[in-house]
Amino acid sequence: MSFDEKHDLKTFGNEVEEAGLDGQDSMTAVRHADDVLLAKLGYRREFTRQISLIESTAIVFSILTPLVSITVSLPFPLASGGHIGMVFGWIIPCLFTLSVAAAMAELTSAMPTSGGLYYFSARLAPPRWAPLACWITGWANVTGQVVLMCSSDYLTANMIVTALNAGSDGAIKLGLGPTYGLMLAILVSHGIVCSFKTGILARINVYYVILNVGTLLALSIALIVCSGEQRVSAKTAFTKFENNTGWTNDSWAFLLSFIAPMWTMVGFDSAAHLSEETAGAARVAPIAIVSAVAATSLLGWILFIAISFATASIPALLATDFPIPGGQLYLDVLGKQGMLVVWSIMIVALYVGAAAQGVDASRVVFAFSRDNALPGSKYWKRVNSRTHTPIHAVWLIMVLSGILGLLSFSASALSSLAGASVIALYTSYNMPIILRLTSGRRTFVPGPFSLGRWYMPVGIVSITWTAFVIMLCLFPTNPNPNADTMNYTVVVIMAVFLFASLSWIFSARKWFKGPVRNIGEGENVPGGLVEKGDVRVNDSQEVPE
Repeated sequence: MSFDEKHDLKTFGNEVEEAGLDGQDSMTAVRHADDVLLAKLGYRREFTRQISLIESTAIVFSILTPLVSITVSLPFPLASGGHIGMVFGWIIPCLFTLSVAAAMAELTSAMPTSGGLYYFSARLAPPRWAPLACWITGWANVTGQVVLMCSSDYLTANMIVTALNAGSDGAIKLGLGPTYGLMLAILVSHGIVCSFKTGILARINVYYVILNVGTLLALSIALIVCSGEQRVSAKTAFTKFENNTGWTNDSWAFLLSFIAPMWTMVGFDSAAHLSEETAGAARVAPIAIVSAVAATSLLGWILFIAISFATASIPALLATDFPIPGGQLYLDVLGKQGMLVVWSIMIVALYVGAAAQGVDASRVVFAFSRDNALPGSKYWKRVNSRTHTPIHAVWLIMVLSGILGLLSFSASALSSLAGASVIALYTSYNMPIILRLTSGRRTFVPGPFSLGRWYMPVGIVSITWTAFVIMLCLFPTNPNPNADTMNYTVVVIMAVFLFASLSWIFSARKWFKGPVRNIGEGENVPGGLVEKGDVRVNDSQEVPE
């Protein structure tokens, strides 16, 4: 049976509804239904389904982590619009991103597998082009996951450095070398944490979300109350524009403020990649995606408005000696003790969020390797029998993140890492959405979460917005970059593009056919046998040694 012969989705919509087992408790029935649907998608269950709706939402929210993401990405709106950049440079992109999340949620509901985006592309593309669509989406997603992991731990290290600087009244100032070493130590610790059972981290994330939201709201109130005479007027907070980018065109400068929310709003596809570890994934995963993005949008706007009111001098914040200007703002408004308390909570929040990102990234590598698409796939697709986690994939992510972290020696490290993660991940988001609206529009049957007749306008908005954001992230943050301030996003993206393209042209196009099933007809799964015609992916593909 070939992928081409079974390239329709006409029985996917209600598999979860049909596979419940009489005489079993509801949760057991849900897990059985999940395994039956997964088998029909071509895979046997290899993970334990330990993640609930609350935990799935918490993991996505942990990766988005608005409390920390806004603080560390503050330089973008400060330079690109000032108060207007903070207030409207956040909410406008968030509204458009909700359309991307909704389109992603619909696809995840129909095909809940760890492969996620690249699996969607393979299923929705025309048979002739399915392998190439899968290849492009998969490599873009893997790249984005690695860059996002790297940027998370890079910022964790910089937050620790900022805390040491503030706590010592400027006596302790770590250079780029020690900061990079600290980042490597954090990556090692995350490698250990992400090798544990997923259920442990999922439960931790639930408590983290409570802490994150509570701290964000408390901080927002404190910034307004404690700013006192420093607090600006409502007119200034919502309407004052300042261009500190060096670009002469104010409209273009304002658009660059969009990088902050777009970098925050990457990684919400994690619910899809963890769907094979989620109970009731066809319903739970899409709800987690949309609810986490919506909550992040609202909470982030609240915090940015508070920051806008508390910011008396934007040039002073941009000129701070702290690696992260947000630390200077909190120090000025909350005082040393208040700043350190909030900062400590943020460090914990970012560390937990980065751990969730490490889990997500490792599942992407596992899934792509399960289909033999990565060099060394036989190692990265192994699942540990004790922890039921892909430990080899976890450590591959950490090693690659450490290598990419060498960009931290550049003054434009944050903009380069943020831009690369946005471009790579939104490229992988865009591909299946485009295919959903074109070649897949007649064959796609949605799962429990459906956009109905709205799929077309939502998809068009998503595609247009994503293409615009990708273009935006390719530009430098100032018009006259040098070797130190250059936006290295292009270097990272082009390096991966060239490697993936050459691999395809000279090798992969001859053997890579898309997702490879690892379950056969007649094989037992919970709830019955895999019958002839159930499995809709490739039987096998020969991979050169």
